[in-house]
Amino acid sequence: MKLARAIVGGAWRAGAVVEDGAALAVLPESVGTLDDIVRGGPRALQDARAAARGAPVVALDGLSIGAPLQRFNRDVLCTGWNYVDHFEESRGKREGQEPDDMPEHPTFFTKGPDTVVGPFDAVAFDPAISSKWDYEAEVALVIGRDGRSIPEERAMEHVFGLCVANDVSQRDLQRAHGGQWLKGKSVDGTMPLGPWLTTLDEVADPYDLTIECELNGERMQSASTAQMAFRFERLIAELSFGMTLRAGDVLLTGTPSGIGNARDPQVFLGAGDVVVTRVAGLGELRNVVTPAPLSGEGQA
Repeated sequence: MKLARAIVGGAWRAGAVVEDGAALAVLPESVGTLDDIVRGGPRALQDARAAARGAPVVALDGLSIGAPLQRFNRDVLCTGWNYVDHFEESRGKREGQEPDDMPEHPTFFTKGPDTVVGPFDAVAFDPAISSKWDYEAEVALVIGRDGRSIPEERAMEHVFGLCVANDVSQRDLQRAHGGQWLKGKSVDGTMPLGPWLTTLDEVADPYDLTIECELNGERMQSASTAQMAFRFERLIAELSFGMTLRAGDVLLTGTPSGIGNARDPQVFLGAGDVVVTRVAGLGELRNVVTPAPLSGEGQA
């Protein structure tokens, strides 16, 4: 099942994507929001499936589609250096903030939840914040069942579904704060997520997903999840060791090679750039980098 959040009849509604992605079966309000379905366990998903069978169908074209989730338990959880080629391409370009060798355990960090925007929303851009805005295409996991110290063999039982993300990063901020990446990963309005949430049962092989990122029509990243250093099960097991993962948590699983910071010459995002992020079977994000007054005092 592919679940989306869209404005229908002037209000945000949950829906099931049908007709090969061309239409949305609008779920009744009694089913709740997509956040409610994710947190509601197997029964909530069963109810959503049943409701979709008789739901009114509207064309997706022209609808405003939002990020699948809008209620976050905490920061977005993230994984660094999960593709060996990405680790190697940036060797010597991290301004001294790097290990000598590929880590033996996953590298985790977080992004503030106010980074999240919809799959076709603008990506906020303010050159006064950073001069090095970079792209990172990723698969995002959404947790559907609470758990702590989850063994690898049970890890996928805790996954509700997958979607697409772009971990837009500000490289100079990322390096400027003692080697901690939070600041350079948490600028408001910079992480597209979506376009919908695909339940795990609809993903034939999570290790045969092609990840791509295009910048102004030029392919910058292309890889397969088969190339990950640490599989989804390992990420969940290590992250949950002594730490409870909650239904509704979002975990980004790492980006492959091709990032702008590692290129020669380097390539960074600027106003008007069009970034397309896609994962085979999970959908496509299309976002325009758009000036926003992030550096001035204010409130979102």
